[in-house]
Amino acid sequence: MLDDFKRYLQRFQLYLLARETVASLGNIRKAFHGGVTCLKALGRPRGNVLISYANQGLLMMKRGLAVPTSHEQYWKTIAMAQTFIDLGYNVDVIHTQNQQFIPWKRYEVVVDTRFNLQRLAPYLDSDCIKIFHCDTAHIIFHNAAEMKRTLALQERKGVTIPPNRFERPNLGPEFADYITTCGNEFTIGTYRYAKKPIYRLPITVEPLWPWPEGKNFESCRTRFMWFASRGMVHKGLDLVLEAFAELPEYHLTVVGPVEDEPEFVNLYRRELYHTPNIRFAGWLDKESKQFKELLDQSVGHVFTSCSESGATGVLETMVGGVLPIVTYESSVDVEDYGIFLKNSSIEEIKEGVRMVAAMPAAEVKRRARKAWERVYTGSTRVRFAEAYRALIEMLLMKHGKLN
Repeated sequence: MLDDFKRYLQRFQLYLLARETVASLGNIRKAFHGGVTCLKALGRPRGNVLISYANQGLLMMKRGLAVPTSHEQYWKTIAMAQTFIDLGYNVDVIHTQNQQFIPWKRYEVVVDTRFNLQRLAPYLDSDCIKIFHCDTAHIIFHNAAEMKRTLALQERKGVTIPPNRFERPNLGPEFADYITTCGNEFTIGTYRYAKKPIYRLPITVEPLWPWPEGKNFESCRTRFMWFASRGMVHKGLDLVLEAFAELPEYHLTVVGPVEDEPEFVNLYRRELYHTPNIRFAGWLDKESKQFKELLDQSVGHVFTSCSESGATGVLETMVGGVLPIVTYESSVDVEDYGIFLKNSSIEEIKEGVRMVAAMPAAEVKRRARKAWERVYTGSTRVRFAEAYRALIEMLLMKHGKLN
């Protein structure tokens, strides 16, 4: 009966117009990502600041809910906003994908991470300080690196996996006065073409596990993990699976949203589900008991991404006493405690795994302790907040906006 009535209504243009209007309004609502969140400084403000980043954490706070811990960008947005509020500025926050926002007031500073800086530049006064915060390597490099990995996979397997982390190129660095990033020299190098001052900030990690006093580094020396978010080929899971399929004496646990990428699952079904030394755990909450148990049972995190701006997931395992075995493009400094993979080949991955497994337990523990201390001393939220405030104070004073 209801289906007959719908078919009857569809004969009328007014119904069709209303249906399309409702759909369009839904798309507009999504595009605004919550609109503008306005935060007020105490007392008379020095001026206004616009931040274009991940506003979900602020929206959750407004509803009395906890800030998500699934990604540090939610907290970093709040920390950036708090910095300017503490310095006497009113702050407006929009989502970086909000392409409808148009400034209706003067902004002393604009901070962006994707496409808004280039779009809003014509609306900004000439003395506005424009800061581009890089939370990826430059998108041109990022895209090219993923396609190179996809092509290499196609040549090895005869199958094409659709790119998962492709983004349209942005011009923000070219419109910015200053660039900030939590990445290392690798990430910084992808932005040097813009010839802008680049400032490095600490990566942030939360939660911070205490040093695992009871961890048995002898018993876990053959057990490794892979932990990352979406983009299996981009993050190098294909290479790691192929390597461990040829290393039956070593065990790998895979943690990530792999099943969200069915083409990848179909290609690597045998390795994921039917290889004795590989266990697919799916996605685990990094604050969960299961994730902590995995950290206690693992000696190394094999992470072979082709492009990052500071792989937070690597530090989240380092703080559990797990050694990093990473590519240079992961944008994590492993100093003298981890293993750098220079070319990400399957043979090199196997060599890195064997190298760690062959270390005496005392040496593994020493390196793991150094990795843990590196995170605790250099990658806390407090360190980020302090470094960000010091940088912003310096820039505001340089431009005469902090007296």
